[in-house]
Amino acid sequence: MLTAIIVEDMPDALALLRKDIETQHPEIEIIATARSVVEAAKVLRKNQADILFLDIMLGDGTGFDILEIFPDLKSKIIFVTASDEFAIRAFKFAAIDYVLKPYSQEDLGLAINRAKEQIQPNKERLRILKDTISAPEQKPDKISLHTLDQIIIVSLDDIVRCESDSNNTIFHLQDKRKIFVTKTLKYFADMLQSYDFLRIHQSHLVNLQCISAYIKTDGGYLMLKNGENVPVSVRKKTEVMEILDKMHR
Repeated sequence: MLTAIIVEDMPDALALLRKDIETQHPEIEIIATARSVVEAAKVLRKNQADILFLDIMLGDGTGFDILEIFPDLKSKIIFVTASDEFAIRAFKFAAIDYVLKPYSQEDLGLAINRAKEQIQPNKERLRILKDTISAPEQKPDKISLHTLDQIIIVSLDDIVRCESDSNNTIFHLQDKRKIFVTKTLKYFADMLQSYDFLRIHQSHLVNLQCISAYIKTDGGYLMLKNGENVPVSVRKKTEVMEILDKMHR
């Protein structure tokens, strides 16, 4: 048997999650629940479970406050969050799993299976998550990139461009490193478009700060500050020229 603790401030949501775990996942025993940071702290001081279901927004604080009170928490964490585009983007930046309310039984089952297998996110990834959620209007400093065998944290400013490779993405960094990530270019284009990255081609996403010039000949391409040339698609030419014009005014 695995043990679990649920921290959720909404009574209906807490009751529903408890019922779903008890009926659909009999291998998990819920040993305690809490509806606030203070309650959760009292519970976790007495005992820690194998899995902690942790809501982000609580009445007297956030789930991050609990993690700061217990920096050496041994529980595997399943974050539970309401449908909020900023929160979802933050989880993606930190490469940390979450369950989105309202969830399906399949979503919950997948999250539990991942929690059983996962290594806890390190403090830096949790900091990226916290910072991105608490200041959604600001450009995040860093992003966590999930490769086949590890998670690499890089500064957004160190990313020159991203290149599509089938359903995967190659990140090209300032120091010439290439990082192969098992997610599509569209996934990262959606994440990064608000932070000075532009999809200039079906296969290319570019950091606007790394562009040296737009060359109109030979079909149109961008010269980058590192000496690379990247093609611009026909339908993106007008948008690229307008954005570069604004940048250089």
